[in-house]
Amino acid sequence: MWTFGRKLAVGFALSFALLMLIGVLAYRGVDVLAQNSYQVTRTHAAVTHIGGLLSLMKDAETSQRGYLLTGEEGYLEPYRGALTSLPKLISELKPLLRDNPAQQARFEQASAMIDGLMAMHKERIDTRRGEGQEAAIRNVKLGEGKRRMDELRAVITQMEDEETDLLRERAREVESTANGVRQTIVWGTVAGALLVLAAALTLSRALTGQVGTAVKHVQRSSAELQAAANQQAAGARETATSMTEISTTISELLATSRQIADSAQRVVGIAEQTASFARGGDGTLQAARETIAAMRRQIDLVVDHMLDLGRKSQQIGVVLDLVGELAEQTNILAINATIEATVAGDAGRRFSVVADEIRKLADRMTASTKDIRVQIDDVRGAVNTTVMATETGSKAVDAGARQFDEVAATFGRIAGLVVTTMDAAREIELSTKQQATAVEQLNVALSNTAQASRETEASSGQTSQTATELAEMSRDLLRLVQAQPT
Repeated sequence: MWTFGRKLAVGFALSFALLMLIGVLAYRGVDVLAQNSYQVTRTHAAVTHIGGLLSLMKDAETSQRGYLLTGEEGYLEPYRGALTSLPKLISELKPLLRDNPAQQARFEQASAMIDGLMAMHKERIDTRRGEGQEAAIRNVKLGEGKRRMDELRAVITQMEDEETDLLRERAREVESTANGVRQTIVWGTVAGALLVLAAALTLSRALTGQVGTAVKHVQRSSAELQAAANQQAAGARETATSMTEISTTISELLATSRQIADSAQRVVGIAEQTASFARGGDGTLQAARETIAAMRRQIDLVVDHMLDLGRKSQQIGVVLDLVGELAEQTNILAINATIEATVAGDAGRRFSVVADEIRKLADRMTASTKDIRVQIDDVRGAVNTTVMATETGSKAVDAGARQFDEVAATFGRIAGLVVTTMDAAREIELSTKQQATAVEQLNVALSNTAQASRETEASSGQTSQTATELAEMSRDLLRLVQAQPT
């Protein structure tokens, strides 16, 4: 299936190809038209030169006749002008006839006749000057000059007729070429308009279909994102509640540890009375053992909650990856929509505004995703720290349990070992202080974890709100794309 970009490229390629074809045909037509115009101009010049030759020959003939009759030199001015102008006119006419062999032959014939007539005129003028008017008149009466002049007129007339016919033919070619250029431009313009119209309709349908499909996909993804955000918020609330309960338990455990430390100090002071209270002390040790077991269970519960929080953090990371990918796709769609809106001109201005809002929303989603990812990383770090602290507390509890076992064994022999009991009391005091310190550290870690859970809950709410806004924007975009023209 062709993508929208490929369809757009094909449409522009066809339009460009048609434009190039019209340009080439128009250029060729204009070139042919220019060549024909040049030929017409040259034919006009040839006709003008041919007429000039006949006119100069008439002037020369009239000039020499006037001189023969009157003998006045002033009558020879046109003759002398013809002697000067004829060679130049003949040399200019010859290149104008080079593409017509028949005209070249007539030109050579006319040139020979002109040379003969001019020689005859010179001979008569010389006769008039040397032998007088009568001798010159006798030569004129022979009729040779008139015969040659008539022959020259016939040849020049043929040349003029030939150039006139050629001029008409080339004028018809110019008109035909001009009509071809006009038709090429008109039909090429019509074909280009039809092609652009067809491409516009095709691209409009493709844009509506593809963008509509993408918007529906965004709607589905928004719904999934919102559901995941709600689930994340619920998990964060549960985690926060669990952290509060654990913190309360740890606070109670801390108070108990401090009480044990105070009791251990008092045990040192009343060690001398330990023998009489050995049996009661055994019961107290049993209670202490149960308390330590309870501590052990609470710590295990804390570890379980921390691990569960870690797993949920990983799930949140997966959701954030999906959100990031969705934001990137939305941004790409918004950019493509902006490009298409720009191509559409004024008709796509409203669509461009919507595409810009979608791109801004995608940028906000990307920024929120980065913030949430940073907070999740903080939560993971806090969870790891808590787990390590919990393991330390667990080891301390195990050590306390073993120490209490030793104390219980010692209490079995307490009747005769009061000194040993005092040492054991001091060990109990030291162990309870260490336990209190560990519990305080655990309490701080749990407070940080609870704060991170609350921040995660707030971020989940923001993610849910963003997903809702994205879904609403997707519906608006879908209504805009699928709107029917009124």
